[in-house]
Formats: sequence, C-alpha cells, structure tokens
Amino acid sequence: MHKHLRRSWLTTTLVAAAALAWGTAAQAQSYPVKPIRLVVPFTPGGVTDTSGRLIAEQLSKRLGQQVIVDNKPGASGNIGTQMVAAAEPDGHTLLLGFDGTMVINPHVFAKVGFDTVKDFAPIGKIGDAVLILVAHPGFAAKSLKDVIALSKTQPGGLSYGTSGTGGTPHIAGELLKLRTGANLTHIPYKGGGQAMTDVLGGNIPLVYTAIAGAIPHVKSGKLHAVAVSSAKRASSLPDVPTFIENGLPDFEINSWVALLAPAKTPKAIVDKLNTELNAVLNDPEVREKLSGMGITVTPGAPDKFGEEMKRDLARYGQVVKAANIKAE
Repeated sequence: MHKHLRRSWLTTTLVAAAALAWGTAAQAQSYPVKPIRLVVPFTPGGVTDTSGRLIAEQLSKRLGQQVIVDNKPGASGNIGTQMVAAAEPDGHTLLLGFDGTMVINPHVFAKVGFDTVKDFAPIGKIGDAVLILVAHPGFAAKSLKDVIALSKTQPGGLSYGTSGTGGTPHIAGELLKLRTGANLTHIPYKGGGQAMTDVLGGNIPLVYTAIAGAIPHVKSGKLHAVAVSSAKRASSLPDVPTFIENGLPDFEINSWVALLAPAKTPKAIVDKLNTELNAVLNDPEVREKLSGMGITVTPGAPDKFGEEMKRDLARYGQVVKAANIKAE
C-alpha cells in the first residue's frame, strides 16, 4: 500500500511539474499579450532615457507589441525602481536599470525600498558608457599625474564636479582619491549639464562625467580631456589615454544601463526578452546610434549580467563606505 501511495504521489508530482512547464512555455510563446511598460526612473532627455527609448522602439518591432516608455523620476531613481520591484512579474512591466540606482544607491541611501538582488530578474545589459575626467583648457595641469601632484599642493583641494552625490562619476572620483591620495573636493550638481556649464565657464577646474556629453567640447578645444576610465581608449576620442595607461592598474569604471524585470518573472519570458534584446543590440544601426550616445553595446546572457551586477554592488559598497558617501 505504501508503494502504491508513493507511486501515486510521484505520478501526481510529475504530472504537475509537466503541466507547470507546459504552462510556462505556452505563456512565453504567446508573450507579450498586451503593451509593455518600460519604466525609466529619470526625467526625459538624458542619455539613460534616450538609450531606453531607442531600445523600446526596436523591441516593439520585434515583439509585436508596443513598448511604452514611462518616466518615473525621483529620489535618484529609487521611486521608479521601487514601482517595478512591486509590479506583477508577467513580463509586461520592465525597468531600465542604471548602475547608479541599482548598485550604488543601496549603499548611499539609508533606505531605497528595493533589494537589487532579490527583487529583480536580470534580462541583460544594454551597454557601458565610458566616463571621462575633463578640465578647463586654462587649467595648469594637463596630465593625470600633474592633476594629482597639483591637488596635493592645494590646502582646500582641487574641485571636481559631477552630476550628483552617489553617482558613478562621484564614485570614480572618490576611488581616484583612495588609490592615489589626490586632494580632490567633490562638487555635486543636479545634473551633468550644470557641471559641464561650470567647467566650460571656468568656475571649476575639473568635471568627471559620461563621455557623450564631453565629446563635442573636447573636439572643439573648449575642454581638455585628462583620461578615460575604460579598459581601452574610447573609439570616439582615441587620443585620450586611460587611467590604466596613467599607472593605475584595474582602474576601470563604466556606467552601465540594462533591462530588468520583477523577480519571479518566468524564466522562459526572461530568456525570450534576452534573445530579442541581443538581436536589437547586434543590429549595426542600433550599435551606431548607441555609440553616438557614448554607449558600447554588450550583448550577453541574463546570468552573466546578474553576476556582474552582484560584483559591482560589492565593489562600490567598499568605496562608498571608505569615502563615507551619504545621500544629501
């Protein structure tokens, strides 16, 4: 009788598992069944928003349903990110994830309202945006070595502007201080555009920013490029050396943008979205447009991006703690 009961239980379990697998596969095959909402946790117009709109447009064509960009700014991206974490995990609400929000904010803010690892299912990384340290052309120091040396002679330190406290450029600047002993003073702005205006006007000597906003000013001679923090020189500014070339091994910090879904989104749907995202990123026209925004595309598997996100979460946490960075 026990054998009969165990056999019956095993049969029921196998049937249930098969039904679940069939149901998930069928759900993925028919997905999406309605328009998809892509939440961008920032205001319209920035590089993150622009790249998200490009991806949404291309995914709409491939999925046969409109992907609608929904800007939900606030609290440095935390508000929109919280909304997606709490959304129905059916693949119809997605997040345009940004490294500043996903792997830096959890260390900078006392409470962000989401858990980067537990509340999201990674779909894939769209690409990396190279960061660059630029200076007003009248600034005396031209090389990174000269910037560091000059900073150590300034009692109040050399000021460097960024788009705000806790952003990737701020983290990069603090890491530069920790690695070299440079005497740098962070000046947070409410956006990269304001910081750029001040360095162009000579109000501050240095700005750490995404390369896209600096390229035209560097090429016109209105700004001097000190170094880029990518592993290799940026194709858009091939004459600008990297921090690594300047004697800082492993000094590679890029700002990334990615697609994520709420946790518990069926794997079959995540895999389908990843396949379509990679197809979009492998399109030469899309790659060229993203490159114009300063983003190098990085097609890959969901688990690969998930592991990178976990590494960044740990790495940036160490820098935030050492520099005692807190949200203002």
